[in-house]
Amino acid sequence: MTAVKGSPPAAEIERHVPMLVGKLFAEVRDAFAAEDWGGLRQSHFRLMDHVPPGGIPITDLAAAIRMTKQACGQFVTNLVGTGHLEIHSDPADRRIRLVTLTPLGRRTVKAVNRRIRRIENEWADRVGPARYATFREVLDEIVAGSGTTRGRVDA
Repeated sequence: MTAVKGSPPAAEIERHVPMLVGKLFAEVRDAFAAEDWGGLRQSHFRLMDHVPPGGIPITDLAAAIRMTKQACGQFVTNLVGTGHLEIHSDPADRRIRLVTLTPLGRRTVKAVNRRIRRIENEWADRVGPARYATFREVLDEIVAGSGTTRGRVDA
């Protein structure tokens, strides 16, 4: 393949941060694919991870995970069907439907977070705990500056 005039060589492109982050995402995807999660995908995990203990309206959940309300509703319906989520009326305003985790959903979120910690521990073993801690701090700073910081459900 011929390089476009003025473009960086392929080896340099593979060193760009988005490419490197993509390789880490692929490593995470492969680690999860190697285990049985009952047909759930990372997109399901991401949605469940954003459901707080008191529940959340679908509209707010959709905004938190940057999905359309309709797509989020489909995911929620699917996860209600698998027993991971429930939908209840908000006691303060019966017109609002709150999405909550079931016991199975909470166990799944905890298992996912444990698996992610194992992956991160493997990465820390590769580069050393101090360097990995610095890497995490820098990532947190970059994310905080981008306006896309999101909370996680504690495992």
